[in-house]
Amino acid sequence: MLIYVLLILGFVFLVKGADLLVDGASSLAKKLKISDLVIGLTIVAFGTSAPELVINIISSFRGAADMAIGNIVGSNISNILLIGGIAAMIYPIKVSRGTVWRQIPLSLIAIVLLLLMANDFLINRMGASIISRVDGLMLIGMFCVFLYYTFGLSKIKAKDDTEYDTYGWETSLIYITLGIIGLTVGGKWIVDSAVTIATDLGLSDALIGLTILAVGTSLPELATAAVAAFKKNADLAIGNIVGSNIFNIFMVVGVSAIIRPLPFNNILNTDILVCIGATLLLYWFILTGKKERHIERWEGVALFCAYMIYLVFLVWRG
Repeated sequence: MLIYVLLILGFVFLVKGADLLVDGASSLAKKLKISDLVIGLTIVAFGTSAPELVINIISSFRGAADMAIGNIVGSNISNILLIGGIAAMIYPIKVSRGTVWRQIPLSLIAIVLLLLMANDFLINRMGASIISRVDGLMLIGMFCVFLYYTFGLSKIKAKDDTEYDTYGWETSLIYITLGIIGLTVGGKWIVDSAVTIATDLGLSDALIGLTILAVGTSLPELATAAVAAFKKNADLAIGNIVGSNIFNIFMVVGVSAIIRPLPFNNILNTDILVCIGATLLLYWFILTGKKERHIERWEGVALFCAYMIYLVFLVWRG
């Protein structure tokens, strides 16, 4: 019973930690005159992806590669289908031209690159599949390029600026520090509890990573996207989702592989292909429809239903 309590408390610490981190970081960003889109793609994306980063670092040290990779792939799928679907159901999302032609294609490139790196036999005919430290360094390099490009967008004046709460420098730094502490403590409790539960119930690390951890660590993205949708701030909503997916692969998988090379379970290929399909579906919805570059409510319902079907598939696969 205690292990389930720790799991729940871990998610509470994780979500609240991410919330404090986003508040503090967004306050600092606003003081520096950074636009909504850049905040969504970087500061908020980093804050809402911090749970994935913490859990993957702990999983890597523990040698739980299936849980680490499953967490990232599952989180990216839930970001697009579950969170994107819910956000669009709340209020139709208008996507900026830059996101359509730059950020979403980059997120697609990221997941395809992960597929190629994880399946070594596709490139060098090696029998074993592993995401090596060299692969990790390459992913970190791609993340640095992404950051360089994104902060270049800060020179472009945003048409609309969301009013974030702004705090003093000391308060912002305190929020960021408390956020990091919450993420660290919550992440450790979650990983320890998830591993124990998986062992007791005879479940695989991959299944736990793709479901419980993926949805749990995506709660900050869900909260952020929902609030942004209610405030009709499309740039922040879609920027958070796309930015988090890019961050998850380039930064989180990169750091995890550098800590310890990640042996790849070929059963996760199916889930990577689902993630690619989800990205293409999102792209198709954006490019088609009555309004240009809009995700309509019915398309949000379709994304949400697709996620429910995916969950049923995961349970069936076991």
